[in-house]
Amino acid sequence: MRIGIDCRTILNPGKGEQAGIGHYTYYLVKTLLRLDKKNEYVLFFDSRMSCDKAQEFEQANVKVKFFPFSQYRRFLPVSYSHLLITGAIMRERLDLYHAPATSVPLTYRGTSVVTVHDLAIYKYPKLFPGRQLLSTKLVVPRSIRRAKQVIAVSESTKRDVRQLFRIAEKRITVIPEGFVKERAGKGVVDVREKYGLARPYVCFVGTLEPRKNILNLIKGFQSVANLPSMKKVDLILAGAPGWKYGNVIKAIKDSKYAGRVRYLGYLPHQDKLQLIEHASAFVFPSLYEGFGLPVLEAMSLGTPVITSRVSSLPEVAGTAAVFVNPHKFKDIGQAIVKIVGNKQLRDRIINEGHKRASQFTWDTVARETLKVYQGVFTDQKRK
Repeated sequence: MRIGIDCRTILNPGKGEQAGIGHYTYYLVKTLLRLDKKNEYVLFFDSRMSCDKAQEFEQANVKVKFFPFSQYRRFLPVSYSHLLITGAIMRERLDLYHAPATSVPLTYRGTSVVTVHDLAIYKYPKLFPGRQLLSTKLVVPRSIRRAKQVIAVSESTKRDVRQLFRIAEKRITVIPEGFVKERAGKGVVDVREKYGLARPYVCFVGTLEPRKNILNLIKGFQSVANLPSMKKVDLILAGAPGWKYGNVIKAIKDSKYAGRVRYLGYLPHQDKLQLIEHASAFVFPSLYEGFGLPVLEAMSLGTPVITSRVSSLPEVAGTAAVFVNPHKFKDIGQAIVKIVGNKQLRDRIINEGHKRASQFTWDTVARETLKVYQGVFTDQKRK
């Protein structure tokens, strides 16, 4: 097979930018290339990736290709931009084209596979800015409907694909994301010293946006903050500011426990790992997740997890978390009390978390993805 993969989301494979779809694409491609020396791969990048960095993907069965004129994409009409990308793909005479970011050029009519990660904007549009981009309205729906096979990263996402886009079940394969276990590097300044975290704390790490449900997390913490077991425990929030993040900042400022609820901003990767590792609990009360990688990250670091009983989060966490109704802030607060005050429960959740995180490997993702490629290729040859 000659397989093309859209690698444009891989902006910087170095630590600090290993998140989201870029994280998925990077590790999928690296693992495919390590395991599969038989098939040919054409990896498509754009001007955001330097030639030097793209060299790490080069090997005998790999061709690195840069989409033409991508540095001028802001000045090109959308239709023309899609035509240029389609032309570059078609010239490679691929057997199939994989879009890990669910976005296939509108003018492309070849055989495609797409990965669907997160459909929150379609399920809960009120959690996002009112103005939707062309990709949301047209490109993604059309890409999913035209794909020969859809890879969903969870059973929850598969259900959403079927419901929203009326895709036959046989056209959807569930392949959960992989996970790379990491620890904070040696010689790194202790995050507790760096940020003045002198007391025990529970933490949230993620973008400050409505979907992450941080206002209910703050309310939940406040509802139990004065209990005897909680008086010396703080709530620490970290992550990039997102849409409507000002509401979170205001809630912190207005809280009567303002000194115990802190927002540290966006943290460097090593600081983030340490923050989670030293926490009494990682609280992730999101209203919707296509997969929920932060949950696995906390589990692997030996931190007990509190998360929502919605979307993909129960299937990712298994029995290795305390689950809450994210719409009930008192439920979140009681879960924090339960984790902080019950050592036996903490130890069980930690042990099960280590086991659970180890089950999600990139080798499995790559092998299952190869099966999808082979199935699509075989079906096409029969026609």
